[in-house]
Amino acid sequence: MAKNKLIWAQSAKIKLFEILDYYKNRNCSVAYSKKLFKKISKSTSLLLKYPDTGIKTDLENVRALLVDNYIIFYEKATSEILILSIWDTRQNPAKISMKQK
Repeated sequence: MAKNKLIWAQSAKIKLFEILDYYKNRNCSVAYSKKLFKKISKSTSLLLKYPDTGIKTDLENVRALLVDNYIIFYEKATSEILILSIWDTRQNPAKISMKQK
């Protein structure tokens, strides 16, 4: 059995670092950003072993994983997990976007 590979879409990487940067600036410290990054990294790494962990969405092969106040949208394929987007659940739902850049 081939091992799965975790791939982050460029837009998802950008969104993640915007979130981490926001907390760094708001808190004048990187402590919470590090903690959140570690939690998101651990959760997404678990997808390699358990790709069906997330909740099914209306989009085919796209699932959603809840981590604190964030939903991580990902697509599972035969040998890879593609992280499509991260969305803060405290935002307007109309802002959800999973376009790949």
